[in-house]
Amino acid sequence: MSRGARISVALVAVFVVGVVAIFLVDRSGADAPDDAGANPSSIVVRQDSHRISPAPAGSPTFVEFLDFECEACLSVYPAIEELRAEYGDRISFVVRYFPMPGHFNAERAARAVEAAAQQGKFEQMYQRMYETQSEWGEQRIPKDDVFRGLAADLGLDMAAFEAAYTDPATAERVAADVADGHVLGVRGTPTFFLDGRRIEPITYGDLIDELDSVLR
Repeated sequence: MSRGARISVALVAVFVVGVVAIFLVDRSGADAPDDAGANPSSIVVRQDSHRISPAPAGSPTFVEFLDFECEACLSVYPAIEELRAEYGDRISFVVRYFPMPGHFNAERAARAVEAAAQQGKFEQMYQRMYETQSEWGEQRIPKDDVFRGLAADLGLDMAAFEAAYTDPATAERVAADVADGHVLGVRGTPTFFLDGRRIEPITYGDLIDELDSVLR
């Protein structure tokens, strides 16, 4: 199977998982925010949102709300890396946190990435989370030591990392992304926006078509 075909299969799986997640949320009776789905473009990307491509200011913007413990996000991660390699100089790729409540270590992982970002290592820790997900994901015990180990491997100042990791302001930063996601109608991960518009690609080709369309 070609790389593109494998990625397309992953995207189909993401779509199915997303539909099931929405069904379960609806069945659970959980209340969506009153303004969910309003999709105000002003909050799809914030000034402090993390950009992981070198595209110049004013470029089209691709945003992913993600959960580092999410298996679907891991499945799509290679596709995002492929797109960054191809389009990263023309399209700005933005990552926003959306740890799901059913994932025990997801919020911790997001805090660890944010703590690394404070030392200029956002992208490196973002990648390491997916590379090591099998070591800490889907477990019901805190994996703080794993995240500290990743920080040490990246050569971070560990005192500064620990201070940021446990700082309530870091948790608030993660929660702010989640709050924006709720307003935008995000109910599962990964969820994508392109220039403020939510997109729901089913195949890798769909992603390519969407990105090409904003560059025309």
